[in-house]
Amino acid sequence: MFNEADLPEVIPIFPLPGALLLPRSRLPLHLFEPRYLTMLEDALKTPERLIGMVQPNAAPNGRSGGTGLHAIGCVGRVTQFSETEDGRYMITLTGISRYRIIEEVEGFTPYRRARVSWAGFGRDLGPVDEDPGFDRAAFLSLLERYFIARELQTDWETLKDADDELLINSLSMLLGFEPEDKQALLEAPSLSTRRETLVTLIEYALRGGSDEEIMQ
Repeated sequence: MFNEADLPEVIPIFPLPGALLLPRSRLPLHLFEPRYLTMLEDALKTPERLIGMVQPNAAPNGRSGGTGLHAIGCVGRVTQFSETEDGRYMITLTGISRYRIIEEVEGFTPYRRARVSWAGFGRDLGPVDEDPGFDRAAFLSLLERYFIARELQTDWETLKDADDELLINSLSMLLGFEPEDKQALLEAPSLSTRRETLVTLIEYALRGGSDEEIMQ
């Protein structure tokens, strides 16, 4: 378990459109670019083994702080990794906490690094978040309509048995929403607001909104 004092001021950052990592959730990644293989090697040399996921942001709306990145990302700890025969890596990041980018840090690494603030995300380091107003039956009914419309398959028994946070966060990460929608899910201040955002996105998709699959 991490606390805020354990988290470094400067972290490596991995910009990846459409890839969403949330606290206490797991994100599998396939690394093959030389700069990101170097990033992984460097992260594994540290006791924290942290990599910060963040989404690129080309919109000139002030949210990127001039970095070409969204201001808020989520850092994960490398909890699994394996090397393929041709030198690529399959890794799993377990989400630790969201962060806010203060500034990018210049240096000699081929990958990007940023000075970050952890302020305002204390609940990410706490126990599993809860959603007292969650109507699971209504949500699963809506989700079933979405899966049928998209011709998707899933293990419904596993979904029914998952706790609220695991269910909502896993769907937020896995469903093929647009990168800006993924960012909205990341920035939701609580599990309840993330669930409300997720429901809105699913309802919008069912009404014919664009919802192309994003390959991560």
